[in-house]
Amino acid sequence: MLHITKNFLLPFLMFSALNLNIYAAIFDLPSNPKTDLSRIDTTKLENPFTANYVKENLRNKSPKLILTKPLRRNLQQKLNSDPVIKNVYRAIELNAAKIIEQPLLERIQTGRRLLHVSREMLYRMNVLGMVYQVDKNKEILDRINDEILAVCNFSDWNPSHFLDVAEMAMAVAIGLDWTEGDLPKPTIRKAKDALIEKGINPSFDGTPGWVNGTNNWNQVCNGGMIAASIMIADENPELAARTISRSIDGMPNALVEYGPDGVYPEGATYWGYGTAFTVLTASMLESAFGKDYGISNYPAFRESALFKKLSEAPSGMYYNFADCGDNRGKNGDMTLAWFAKTYNYPLFFEKERFMIAPEEMSKLTRHAGAGLVWLSQYEPVDIEPALPYAWSGKGDNPIVFFRDDENQYYFGGKGGRGTVNHGNMDAGSFIWELNGVRWVIDPGNQSYHELEKTGFNLWGRCQECERWTLITKNNYGHSTITVNDQLHVVDGFASLEDFTKGAEPSATFDMSPVFEGTLDMIKRTFTKDSPHSLIIEDQIKTNEKTKLVTWQLMTTAEVIPVNGGAILKQAGKQIQLENLSHSEFSISIVSLDPAPLELDRQIAGLKRVELRIPSWTFENGEGEIKIRLTGK
Repeated sequence: MLHITKNFLLPFLMFSALNLNIYAAIFDLPSNPKTDLSRIDTTKLENPFTANYVKENLRNKSPKLILTKPLRRNLQQKLNSDPVIKNVYRAIELNAAKIIEQPLLERIQTGRRLLHVSREMLYRMNVLGMVYQVDKNKEILDRINDEILAVCNFSDWNPSHFLDVAEMAMAVAIGLDWTEGDLPKPTIRKAKDALIEKGINPSFDGTPGWVNGTNNWNQVCNGGMIAASIMIADENPELAARTISRSIDGMPNALVEYGPDGVYPEGATYWGYGTAFTVLTASMLESAFGKDYGISNYPAFRESALFKKLSEAPSGMYYNFADCGDNRGKNGDMTLAWFAKTYNYPLFFEKERFMIAPEEMSKLTRHAGAGLVWLSQYEPVDIEPALPYAWSGKGDNPIVFFRDDENQYYFGGKGGRGTVNHGNMDAGSFIWELNGVRWVIDPGNQSYHELEKTGFNLWGRCQECERWTLITKNNYGHSTITVNDQLHVVDGFASLEDFTKGAEPSATFDMSPVFEGTLDMIKRTFTKDSPHSLIIEDQIKTNEKTKLVTWQLMTTAEVIPVNGGAILKQAGKQIQLENLSHSEFSISIVSLDPAPLELDRQIAGLKRVELRIPSWTFENGEGEIKIRLTGK
């Protein structure tokens, strides 16, 4: 891949202020002062929504959710000329054929969730709706009719878990819109009634926390309510305006979480969830009203796409902190396609993945139809930018990446606190790959339902809450520091204090608040000191309560203790762990296969490599722990 210098980029960056800003954000170029993000009000989106505004500005005819007639003409032209569009649409056709073979959806709840049914409906409406938009096939129309009638006949859409309602409402809205009035009138009547009675009205019951929440619920639920409101606005503009206005006021509470640099605090897969619904919302507002009211220009939102790309390691795994999943899918990312077309930025257009044989794409994402529209809007730019070799982002869960294509070197390290949404006691933890092998792991996420059905309190975040008994959630299962064999201070925040780029990038996290009372100070510095190595250095000040400091590394590799450290072997390769500060202490290995609790995630070969250091060995209460990981 061609690596771009600033001087090389400049000629390409003059074609628009918008493009200049995205490149500026990623490559540290100065922004155009006329669109400087620092000048944008970070607390609000533009909100003109009244009943009169809706009446005067809403597009009169369908399609108006994501797709419009001009966009459809563009899409149909590209189906004949663009190999990417043709290939992805073929995959959508294959998915549609499989949907038709499946039974209609039933109201089958799993635990407290109907979410799997709502998600399947959103997938079906995206796929079937897009095929109908292109081919106007009566068999497809009849199936959409049957699907909509089935879910609208449910007793409810499970408002106690409102994500279920939001995704179902968006699904029904898209099914209505993309059939352009061709459904039987009784179906249209029933669907609009359901959008109001099973969707919008329950959203006003009580004081739902998601309206102004700071996490993905805000993004998903507000997006679903906006979709529903657009589709019933012709009959009830007052209710539509009230609902959309509430959502426009509430959405910034989640959008601000991307700041200041684009890190999504819930990790890469939850970025995919929350961000997908935010871009669906932006796209719906733009298609229905002609503008997105500031969503696409919200500070750090565009930069979050770079965070998502950087979260993907050479091994194919994510940096799976928080409750992130382990691996990314093989297909092209439809949400990133929105970023590619909106900011005209080719790094987010995953052409090779979109050109996978349609038969190999298998089941597509549930916003595949919308994604095809975004792909058709992307206009290629004649540059080939590369990901940065070192990058940092602050916010509620500060993150640092070091990477190197030549050696498939990949490092991700973090600060943060346990109380962030989907957060863990993992401040100071890290993962590390070399030559495409993950040597240092994060234990990742595990099934919510499998835990919840036992009565386990997964979501409590108090210091002694049950969540912290699991190795996927507590500090004992992460590559960090533990003091006195105790849990981290759950609300102690580890901040990113320093970050340096260059040939040997480094980052320092101040972890002192995580150990309030048991340490006076601890600062952890990660340094990529060569193309094949990583240094982890902890500067520590103890106090009278400090008894034992444990340095931890999580791995699934074979570990062989040797003088001064250990050898790790895996996949026919090996690395060396060098104990540079305490060579008199031996490395110990704690097997976590099987894991301590039956409810823990069971990971084959999981082990914790430890260096346990009594506090009395720190002269005058100060010292360092310094470890080097080295491969070839």
